[in-house]
Amino acid sequence: MEKLYEYMEKQLDSIPSQFVRYAYDTIHWENRMLGLVGPRGVGKTTLFLQHIKKHHSLRDTLYVTADHFHFATHTLFETAETFNKNGGKFFFIDEVHKYARWSQELKLMYDAFPDLHVYFTGSSILDIEKGEADLSRRAPKYLMQGLSFREFLAIRHQIEVPVFSLGQILNHEARIPNVSHPLMYFKEYLKEGYYPFGHDLDFETELNQVITRTIEMDIPQFANMNIGTARKLKKLMVILAGLVPYKPNMASLGSQIQASRNNVEDYLTYMEKAGLLALLKDGTGGLGELGKVEKVYLDNTNLMYNLGDGNEDAGTIRETFFFNQMRVNHKVTASPISDFEIQGKTFEVGGKSKGKKQITDAKEGYVVKDEIEYGYGNVIPIWAFGLNY
Repeated sequence: MEKLYEYMEKQLDSIPSQFVRYAYDTIHWENRMLGLVGPRGVGKTTLFLQHIKKHHSLRDTLYVTADHFHFATHTLFETAETFNKNGGKFFFIDEVHKYARWSQELKLMYDAFPDLHVYFTGSSILDIEKGEADLSRRAPKYLMQGLSFREFLAIRHQIEVPVFSLGQILNHEARIPNVSHPLMYFKEYLKEGYYPFGHDLDFETELNQVITRTIEMDIPQFANMNIGTARKLKKLMVILAGLVPYKPNMASLGSQIQASRNNVEDYLTYMEKAGLLALLKDGTGGLGELGKVEKVYLDNTNLMYNLGDGNEDAGTIRETFFFNQMRVNHKVTASPISDFEIQGKTFEVGGKSKGKKQITDAKEGYVVKDEIEYGYGNVIPIWAFGLNY
């Protein structure tokens, strides 16, 4: 246990505390057990460590990472038991998906130690609702995405901007204080602003490693895939990177990677949950579910620049940004007459010269334009939609 405490203190010493992510205030920390999930690299570990620094005493708190060498000879449950017997009350487990029996042992902890709060982070492909131990009733799951444009401004440029609702954005109330020309910052965000480590000198290499590890480790581990299937995932990612936005033809994709149509559908779902793809659906499904996939996008614009050949399509970049930012707080579906629909509102995304033809028949339509600093009427600058979380 001594090594675990030493590791925790080293992690706490290196963690920044000036800015916390949007997800922090959405989490009900009083829960006895909860999970924070999300794609690799979006800052889940940092958020946990910030919470410990802000609200907890090291006398009754323990932070561990599930791939620590300690767990080569000890189980998570044994560690929690020893910690609890010695007065421990708050047990934080990072990257729980790297531990083989995570769901069963979390359930055991919940049932055996009623005075112990257990918090864990994991890959966004973790399906705790269908876990062997049925954790859904015990552990609410919070999903955290990458940085919004608003958060990027705060973290990278120390520009504090409040959150603006969709209504405020459409009413032209969204502003960046003391910044008259936001486009310079916006272009930087599109290339390297979605991930908190975007300012690193080796960002391109690090992001490529995130993609590779997600495809070769996270998804195969979760779905019990073999090495051959992992190669198919990698090939599928390369194919889609050159096609997006892509109206999916499952049979065609399957023939290209030598997989069945049904398997391709599963692969796309796993890749979406893991933060590599974004699937735009038509919203025709019943019981609150979305319908069939209309278009496949890469998850965010940073991935587009990383996987692109230097000739990224400006239109695709714009659509990817809008979908990526708005899905956090809203159900975004494909529009039958334009690009996107949110709460009955139609959005056509384009460049500076984009006209209003596509939204002529919309009950409530908006043109989302790039390369403009301010909006007018039903024309909204695209960067403003990055201030909604």
